Amino acid sequence: MADWLISAADYAFLAQWLRDQCALVLEPGKEYLLRNRLTPIIQRHQLADLKQLIERLRSLGAAELKREIVEAMVTTETSFFRDVRPFEMLRKAVIPDLIERRRGDRRLRIWCAASSSGQEPYSLAMLLREYFPELDNWNVTLLATDISEEMLKRCRAGRYSQLEVNRGLPTPLLLKWFRQDGGHWEINEQLRAAVTFSPLNLAGPWPPMGMWDIVLIRNVMIYFEPEVKRAILGRIARMLAKDGFLILGGTETTLNLDDSFRVVEALKAGFYQLKPPA
Repeated sequence: MADWLISAADYAFLAQWLRDQCALVLEPGKEYLLRNRLTPIIQRHQLADLKQLIERLRSLGAAELKREIVEAMVTTETSFFRDVRPFEMLRKAVIPDLIERRRGDRRLRIWCAASSSGQEPYSLAMLLREYFPELDNWNVTLLATDISEEMLKRCRAGRYSQLEVNRGLPTPLLLKWFRQDGGHWEINEQLRAAVTFSPLNLAGPWPPMGMWDIVLIRNVMIYFEPEVKRAILGRIARMLAKDGFLILGGTETTLNLDDSFRVVEALKAGFYQLKPPA
């Protein structure tokens, strides 16, 4: 297929369509991103160019094509123990604190709100098993959600390339929790069973989810408009335990978005808690 150009009208249509579907903000000048992500879809569906793809989008039905486009455009960059410090703070301070506070009911609930291909929730599962064996006798929920069904399939399979396991995963944990299968590594069944994966569009309706002790929503809200960020943070504020923790990415903040939260200064790694009642 010849390299196709993106007209201003086509770009504007797709940018608005993505905003409506998943709240993704496609800024001006990202034509290259559309071309890189959508060319495989155009080829797979044997379409001539972007205009034909847009014609399909405008037609009734085409649910599978629409799903493919959303999944192609959402960012899936991740790695095991990404950014390191948040996981250190979880190990050294946050989880020990919550264990002391929850000894009465022996329950701990953690939600990874944008799991991508699963490295974050599996990193958490390894951290819990390596450093907090007493939790084996607790009721521990580790939920991971993502908008992409394709990513969720990868998560459930727990199968990663050599390059992926080389990014952030210490060798002792690789050898303990994975088995090699040719050029890939598979997470053992015990660790896979520790995580529940479920589809969720953060910008759409949420099902009843109960209360959470830790919510990780890292490096995803940077792609949303302020009103979508406010809506998401407002929902989380109503679902977070009064002594629970919200964890954002290093470049993200609740400032000027939701004044229900305060920075946990002692942790300095994107940790927030609800402000106490006035």
